[in-house]
Amino acid sequence: MVHIVNQQVPPSPPGGTQSVDRALALLSLIGRQPERGVSLTALVAESGLNKPTARRLVLALMRAGLVEQNPDSRLYRLGEEAYVLGTLAARRHGLLEMAGEALRRLARETGDTAFVSVRRDTASVCLHREEGTYPIRTHALMPGNHHPLGVGAGSLAMLAALPEEEAEAVLGANAGVLASDYPGLATEMLRDHVARTRAAGYATNPGLIFPDSWGIGVALRRPDGTVAGAVSLAAIESRMQTPRREELARLLQAEAEQIEKRLAQVYAARSANGGDPAR
Repeated sequence: MVHIVNQQVPPSPPGGTQSVDRALALLSLIGRQPERGVSLTALVAESGLNKPTARRLVLALMRAGLVEQNPDSRLYRLGEEAYVLGTLAARRHGLLEMAGEALRRLARETGDTAFVSVRRDTASVCLHREEGTYPIRTHALMPGNHHPLGVGAGSLAMLAALPEEEAEAVLGANAGVLASDYPGLATEMLRDHVARTRAAGYATNPGLIFPDSWGIGVALRRPDGTVAGAVSLAAIESRMQTPRREELARLLQAEAEQIEKRLAQVYAARSANGGDPAR
């Protein structure tokens, strides 16, 4: 289940930066369809650009290796260079670098699959999947997958960690895609799961998307309390029952605490060096 979040290309300043801004906006739209790809018609509709302009900018992105086109379906996807740049950035600067050891430890100690995800506007994006050793695995979430915020354990943990007003705004913005692409996850149901998550201190996905794919998630916060991402575990239903589920939640919370300490250290270092701590 995939979707494009409407993202009109914003007005650009005059001069050479206009084409750059427009091309980057198209790259972002293409990046929201990592597996299926997106058509030129959809890019035109979502961006507000005319077809010749959109086509010219996409061709420029293709020459740079940032975008590629499937010769059969004619759909556009992120290219190899986008993957390389994203991987380099994630390893050096991103949350993945800070969470990598925690994910490996979680997968090793539990045998289940561990994930780190981040929020992107009203959606969540899976950054990395660390496989456990248990032979039966769930493949409901893969790196690059986008879901509306609240769909999935890590995603739900991030939604529940938002202030009430902001969480409600996200639910309202996602109401349409939830109704069309996730008919079993009504807005009111997610609102109930948000309340349960806040009460428990961790999120549980009891097979809401796929019946035998369960998950547990814990939000990650920056030093100022805002949401940085989430770590989660996924397994088949039989491995997510109490009391094991509660033990997995404690492991996640302990690892989340360590990741948040690393985040605090990074932010403190940036502030001390005169940088923007929010970057």
